[in-house]
Amino acid sequence: MSRKALFSVPLLILALIFSCSDNDDDVVAVGIEVEDFVWKSMNLFYFWQSDVPDLDDDRFSSNEEYADFLTSFSGPADLFYNICNQHEVIVGEANAIDRFSFITDDYNDLLALSSGEFTTNGVDFGLIAFADSDDIFGYVRYILPDSDASTKNIQRGDLFLEVDGQQLTRQNFGDLLFGSNTTYSLGLAEIQNATDVVLTGQTVELTKAPYVEDPVFINKTLDLGGTQVGYLMYNSFTSDFDATLNAAFQEFAADNVTALVIDVRYNGGGSVRSAVRLASMVTGQFTGDLFLREQWNEKLQPNFGEDNNFVDNIDGTAINSLGLTRVYVLTSDRSASASEQLINGLEPYIDVVQVGETTTGKNEFSVPLFDSPSFAFDDPDLNQNHTWGLLPLTGRMENADGFSDYTSGLTPDVEYIENLADLGVLGEADEPLLAEALALISGTSRSARTFRTITFEKGTSIADAKYRSLIGNGAYIER
Repeated sequence: MSRKALFSVPLLILALIFSCSDNDDDVVAVGIEVEDFVWKSMNLFYFWQSDVPDLDDDRFSSNEEYADFLTSFSGPADLFYNICNQHEVIVGEANAIDRFSFITDDYNDLLALSSGEFTTNGVDFGLIAFADSDDIFGYVRYILPDSDASTKNIQRGDLFLEVDGQQLTRQNFGDLLFGSNTTYSLGLAEIQNATDVVLTGQTVELTKAPYVEDPVFINKTLDLGGTQVGYLMYNSFTSDFDATLNAAFQEFAADNVTALVIDVRYNGGGSVRSAVRLASMVTGQFTGDLFLREQWNEKLQPNFGEDNNFVDNIDGTAINSLGLTRVYVLTSDRSASASEQLINGLEPYIDVVQVGETTTGKNEFSVPLFDSPSFAFDDPDLNQNHTWGLLPLTGRMENADGFSDYTSGLTPDVEYIENLADLGVLGEADEPLLAEALALISGTSRSARTFRTITFEKGTSIADAKYRSLIGNGAYIER
């Protein structure tokens, strides 16, 4: 994995910003240098910096007061989340704290962002909470190819209740599924009486390993009564695979695709650059026009605010564009960030038909930050004393119409919630969610199609397989 800088701040700008600060480096004692990095990063980059009292430029009257403040926290993470929790955003009719900013004591998590690398056993799953208890269950969304799970008896649609014989709950799922254990056993389950999830007695042992996920999970062309429909299941906006994405569109063009379905139901986001490129592949007739405009905090907007325009190439290689005026996008409540930005950015230009569930509602972007004068990893003066890194919310993206207000999510044109009793086979024309989009393309009445009589209300979605992975979790800027 290459150690590339995902973001770099011009040193002159930093000098101008910090020249007025009394918090000189020479007052930072060993032991709180990470906290110093956290505060200065958030004071400069955090989108809501002006709304957080502890990030006020005049918060401290002396270096000693600043040092006392930093030592009042139990560690860097305590300081970071205390800052984040001071800002409230409106989600629907309720207040909610910053839901997405992230800190890690191992910045390799941040360096893996653009490569798609993470540790997994190959089971991509969702976790669902029962309505009447703290118990939860999991369901398999898909299996990653060439992973440990791909060699085991487990597949999309399977349910599980236990890990190593322990019932999954809201309190323990983090440790059981995302802890230090490299091997665990899933206790499989099934739906009974259309209301209950019960153990089958079968188990599957799985082992985690480093894995690089190709986000282009499925690309195929379906013949729909003579209309060539492209289907793309895209599971993360991972810029290292933009060439693979472009190759998929080359196949669509060769197949004379005139209708396109993009499936981001399990896509939590990723690179804004990849979102721009994907939008340019869908269209092609808007090169140079505004796709998304960055909105930073008051300090950074004058120098950092940029327009992300439609493009016609990827590092000199021509983009394979379809020139479409309509696209169908499949979503769920786990579709977030760059997935939402794709929809929002295309809306002013073409007809975007959203099918599925209301999306997560993450309309911000992030910048990976490291402890160096430029906040970049490849800075020669990167602090070698620690490996902490930050991924705070640093801005918001608005489309060409100036719209960015979707903290409650983007509402589908046609609602369909996946039925866990009948998930179907991904990429097949009769897979229920894809079938909804194909019915719209062909003009087929929804009532004319037959579904199984078994139904299952899935309850509350609380997490998924990338719960503790930064891969595909949010929109980040590469510059």
